[in-house]
Amino acid sequence: QVQLAESGGGSVQAGESLRLSCAASGATYRRYCMGWFRQAPGKEREGVATIMSNDDGFPNYADSVKGRFTISQDSAKNTLYLQMNSLKPEDTAMYYCAAVGSTGCRSSYLRVGGADGMSYWGKGTLVTISS
Repeated sequence: QVQLAESGGGSVQAGESLRLSCAASGATYRRYCMGWFRQAPGKEREGVATIMSNDDGFPNYADSVKGRFTISQDSAKNTLYLQMNSLKPEDTAMYYCAAVGSTGCRSSYLRVGGADGMSYWGKGTLVTISS
């Protein structure tokens, strides 16, 4: 089992940047598909980006964030990051870090309902973008 804790959310203007962090603890020696998800008020939770843990890599992104967001990790620190650039008001949401024990990240995690495939969740960090 792995525990996840997000940080780094806040309120910024459109066009600015934020970096989210997710500290993992527990059974971090296992292989996980790690991901960032977000949920705006009144909307379903959606996948933003995924990556395999322990430097296996293979980042993948939702179309809505490609070219603006970058998922990365520091395996020595057991920390996952989401660098968010050129932020838009529509990026406003609660952002969650998630993980599932796996040998690969399924593309379905970034499609509608994909959040159901993740096993472990952090409590979230709020990102608010004003125009």
